[in-house]
Amino acid sequence: MKTLILALAALVLLGCGSPPRGNRVSLWVHAGPGPERLAYVEAVRVFNAAGHGFQVDLTVLPEGTYGDQVRAAALAGQLPDVLELDGPAVPEYAWAKRLLPLDGFPELAAAREDALPSIREQGTFRGRLYALGPYESGLALWGNRRLLAKAGVAPPATVDGAWTLPQFEAVMRRLKRVGVPYPLDMKFNYGAGEWFTFALAPLVQGLGGDLLDPAGISARGHLDGPAAVRALALVQGWARAGYVNAATRDDSDFVMGRAALSYVGHWAYPTYRRALGRDLVLLPMPRFGPRAVTGAGTWTFALSAGSRHPAAAAQVLAHLLSPAEIARVTAINGAIPGTFTALRASAAHRPGGPLALYAEQVARGLARPRPRTPAYATVSAAFAEAVNNVLAGADPRTELGRAATTVEEALQDSRGFPGT
Repeated sequence: MKTLILALAALVLLGCGSPPRGNRVSLWVHAGPGPERLAYVEAVRVFNAAGHGFQVDLTVLPEGTYGDQVRAAALAGQLPDVLELDGPAVPEYAWAKRLLPLDGFPELAAAREDALPSIREQGTFRGRLYALGPYESGLALWGNRRLLAKAGVAPPATVDGAWTLPQFEAVMRRLKRVGVPYPLDMKFNYGAGEWFTFALAPLVQGLGGDLLDPAGISARGHLDGPAAVRALALVQGWARAGYVNAATRDDSDFVMGRAALSYVGHWAYPTYRRALGRDLVLLPMPRFGPRAVTGAGTWTFALSAGSRHPAAAAQVLAHLLSPAEIARVTAINGAIPGTFTALRASAAHRPGGPLALYAEQVARGLARPRPRTPAYATVSAAFAEAVNNVLAGADPRTELGRAATTVEEALQDSRGFPGT
């Protein structure tokens, strides 16, 4: 790992993230080769054509290595002026003084005021706002109307009608009886990484627990608490009952009809819509415990503390958070627009729209962020390892106890990440 970081740092120093010179401002985003990348290319083209007195240099990096490249650039003191960060990573960089607080920039006043509460919550660390995102994540169930009808299942249409845990498990039993090979697709093909935390933290939270204490300084009794143990035991039980294929190796179970339900985020919508057409239906997050909880937090933008042009960088960020640019990217990825203005303008997210339930879940306060701590990377890695081992047959209580010990040691080593 040390070799990888040094190599990436060298790459950064060779020019892909060099400090701005003269009238140049650097911007890093993550994206693949597809439409989302083109959205950011067009956003920069529009900004540069508007005559702001400076130009934006865009660098698009692959998602799979993006976090490592940002970390390498931070270690080398070579972060770009404006950068994307995955929401849970914001506290790590804010605590290390790698980011500028956004509260004092007049260029961002409108965006701060207009941002969804969950967007502001995600970007806030110890009372200061360090990041704002153009969109919010959506986590729920996609359903195949044809297969649900075959099992005599009526999909709930509102948040208030969400299935309880017993109802949800009864639906999976009925789907199994009518011949659906694996009723629920949980995207385990994504691998043992951040998806495990994003997907299963809401299950833990819905059962009344969390991965850390509210202050974000202790894992013991939380990461290995009763709710977390029950959550992993439930998922293990679904796999053993054949409701979920824990060994799936591709992304096609739902689109090919091998699963009738898909537990996944907003990003699957374009693919699912093309594959299922009118048979595609969005269902609200089940109430696994006392309340329904859905995932929150996704990619967000921040300003580097090392920027030589912070006011210009703030103008770029304001442009990326404008209604037109939010509409451009969310039309591609299906995410919830991150400002009230952009959300009201989105036909897909209005009542009756194909993505309206995502917006309703956020508006109803169901969205909960992952733990906001500089130790998040350790928390997520330890939890994901526990999930992976449980899916392979290990005891949930034992695995979560081991994960909690790992996180506690990291927190003690840092002495709770004192002060910023």
